[in-house]
Amino acid sequence: MTSSTATQIPGYVVGTWDIDASHSTVGFSVRHMMVSKVRGYFRDFSGEITTAADPAQSTVTARINMDSIDTRQEQRDAHIRSADFFDVGNHTEMTFRSTEVRTDGADWSIVGDLTIKGITKPVTLELELNGFGPDAYGGTRAGFSAKTEISRKEYGVDIDMPMDGGGVVVGDKITVELEIEAVLRAA
Repeated sequence: MTSSTATQIPGYVVGTWDIDASHSTVGFSVRHMMVSKVRGYFRDFSGEITTAADPAQSTVTARINMDSIDTRQEQRDAHIRSADFFDVGNHTEMTFRSTEVRTDGADWSIVGDLTIKGITKPVTLELELNGFGPDAYGGTRAGFSAKTEISRKEYGVDIDMPMDGGGVVVGDKITVELEIEAVLRAA
């Protein structure tokens, strides 16, 4: 990829960006009772994005406070924080560190290492560049959407809760969806 790729991304800005958590969402969904999906999100997270002159050299790091889970049901959230699931007492953060940015025409992806409960596995996020532009405060903002699917069991979240008559209460596949707004750091 050449640096001319940046000119093909409308408004592309090179720099270091901080994730604006108040305008971003780290969400997920999981199959529940074999018939529906439960959605949730994390309230406390931070991260840094560095956009390089060659977009393929860009990087992302993120930290998510596992205690900040919110599925809109406190009893369920408390169970997810327990040793049955996230074991928040021993594993307070989930982290992501990119290792590669790829493009195939208009399609972008970020490959990186996701660590949950001390277990690190590679994941690929399908990335959508939503835009770059000025904000109302004299700064510059960027927007990104990303999505991936992981197996909770691969990260040691391996509780099985079988249902009478077959199936499980909580599915293995977790869909992770990110809506990220980032603010360019002042030079």
